[in-house]
Amino acid sequence: MSKFLTFLTIVLLLIPAMLFSTERLPRPEKITLDNGLVVYYLQNPELPLVSFRLLIKGAGSAFEPDGLDGLANFTADMLLKGTSTMTAEEIAEALDFMGARLSFTSVEEYASGGGECLSQFLPRLLHIAADCLSSPAFNEDEYKKELSRKVDTLKAVKDNPGRALRQYFKKAYFGQHPFGHISLGTDSSLARMSLPELKKFHSQRYRPDMTMMALVGDVKREDLVKLLNETLGRWPKAAGPAPAASIPPLPSPVGQKLVLVDKPDATQAYFALGSPGFPQKDKIVVPATIMNTLWGGRFTSWLSTELRIKRGLTYGASSSFQSWKNGGLFMASSYTRNEKIGEMLDITFELLKKARSQGFSAEEIESAKNYIIGQFPETLETNGSKASAYLRLIYYDLGFDYFDRYLADIQAASPKEIKQAAIKLLPEKNYTLVVVGKASEVKKQLGKYGRWEEKKITDPDF
Repeated sequence: MSKFLTFLTIVLLLIPAMLFSTERLPRPEKITLDNGLVVYYLQNPELPLVSFRLLIKGAGSAFEPDGLDGLANFTADMLLKGTSTMTAEEIAEALDFMGARLSFTSVEEYASGGGECLSQFLPRLLHIAADCLSSPAFNEDEYKKELSRKVDTLKAVKDNPGRALRQYFKKAYFGQHPFGHISLGTDSSLARMSLPELKKFHSQRYRPDMTMMALVGDVKREDLVKLLNETLGRWPKAAGPAPAASIPPLPSPVGQKLVLVDKPDATQAYFALGSPGFPQKDKIVVPATIMNTLWGGRFTSWLSTELRIKRGLTYGASSSFQSWKNGGLFMASSYTRNEKIGEMLDITFELLKKARSQGFSAEEIESAKNYIIGQFPETLETNGSKASAYLRLIYYDLGFDYFDRYLADIQAASPKEIKQAAIKLLPEKNYTLVVVGKASEVKKQLGKYGRWEEKKITDPDF
């Protein structure tokens, strides 16, 4: 038994070194097509499967014309609604026959897409994807059906305070900045939407020279190069210079911005609290990740423990932070009965203050580090997750060795650095706070925070 314990001790001591010395994400090969589209490729013959991801720079919601919120997402959604050679039904039937997946969407900075299939079906799937990207039909009937679905979805969002909260918060925090555009659209923007606007956005923003692709799976290089040239390589080379794809610096709230959204029939009140974060490349992102895990980023966090377990105020409370190229956002959110929202906010601000002033114990920090390290393998487990990681590393200029360093950086983060992250990330005076609930019950509890801007859930600009 003693020999076994000695062996086990040695293994445990070696694990960190093994983790931090192993290349976690093999370096991909770069393939550039004649039309400017760049492909990052990694062969993985373990299973007869292939996954790919696409990123189209400058085609996200931040690049929509003012007043046309939802245009980027609408355009992406229309790509599968028929092409010059296939109807929407034919595309759906082909994907179903192959057991394949293909999707397109958009976020703030870019449009994206992805697909998965058995290796034998990769030629067919890439043909469909290339067709969708280069020659969508923008059929009038499909447009009307999709518009109707979006109007119905927006109504459903407004009927649900928790879902509506995200939209109202985004508008409140980002304001007139392009990141304030609502991906689903608003009542007013959907009323102004038109098929010519979708066509224009696609023709200007969907270009092969603005597109990156990462493909991982069971396909040989020589076969892939031939296949790429026969599919995405036939996407016509764009004429003229590429449109601007840069985004202004993100806003930094000064003072408190308080927004109360009245939903008269709401039985619960929801809040979202936000403050500035950091760009993807900022070194503070690593200690901030640990700090957020401790404060509100997992089930056993301070926020969840206090609001859910100890006080019984809610079934869900969490925090997160997002990082983009030129800024970031920290956000905490939860919900409770209308009459308890004041108590919930008081506790939340107390926990923010505690983290900034006291920091976290060594035991808490060690637990958070172990949690992050334990969860990490899942982020690079599949072909699809590897492909997504490649695009993230390239787009944010993080370097292909980022994940080789990441866990070591997590392990090396000191209590002082983590506390500094709390001081910089967690809001004290400068923040945006949005509450959605029954105003007649909620308003009287919120006066201590300052003067509230009042909105109605039916506001057409949300």
